Amino acid sequence: MNIPDKVVNRLTMYHFILEDIRDDEKYISSTKFANLLNIDNSQVRKDLKYVDNQGKCRVGFEAKKLKKKIEECLGFKKTKDVFIVGAGNLGSALAKYDSFKDYGLNVLAMFDKDPKKIGTFVNGKEVFDISKIANLTKRLNVEVAILTVPREYAEGVANYLAGSGIKYIWNFTTCILDVPKNVKVWNENLIGSFLQFTNTDKEA
Repeated sequence: MNIPDKVVNRLTMYHFILEDIRDDEKYISSTKFANLLNIDNSQVRKDLKYVDNQGKCRVGFEAKKLKKKIEECLGFKKTKDVFIVGAGNLGSALAKYDSFKDYGLNVLAMFDKDPKKIGTFVNGKEVFDISKIANLTKRLNVEVAILTVPREYAEGVANYLAGSGIKYIWNFTTCILDVPKNVKVWNENLIGSFLQFTNTDKEA
C-alpha cells in the first residue's frame, strides 16, 4: 500500500501515544489523538483507514489492536539494518538512541574518516574507516545509510555511498543531495521543522 509521507508521520505519532497509554485504558478515541496532536478529528479517522482499523461508535479504537495494526502497516517488526556515516555529535547521538530498535531500525556500525574516531565505539557500535563501507555493505547486505557528515562533504560522501551499494539515504545534513536516480533520499529538515514550529502563531 502506498501511504503518503504525511500520513506515515502521523501514524508514527499515534503509535507514540499508544505506547504511553495506561494498561487499563482499553479504548482510545480519535478525539484524544486529535487533541494531543492539535489536528482535526476527521483527519485522524482518515489516517486510520490506512491501517484498516474500525473504531466503535462513542467508544473509540481498541488500543492494543490499533497499535499492532500500525506496527504491521509500517513494518516496525521487520528489522532494517543501517549504517551511520559521520561519527560526530549528531551521528553519535543517533547511535545512542536505543528506541530505534522498537521501530525495526538496527544500527550495525558507524563510519568516519577521522583517524581519532576509527576503532572507537559509540553505544556498542564500532566506528570504521569510511573506505570499508563498500565491502561491509555488500557483506552485510545493508541498503540504508544515515548521513550526518558536515555539509561540505555531504555530496561527495552521498555519491560514494551510492557507488557502494547503498539504496536509501536518510539525510541529516543541510545539503540537498544530487545522487543517482536509483538511490532514494529522505531529507530530515531540522531547521525547517523548528522554524515551522516557532512561526505557527504568526500571520502569513
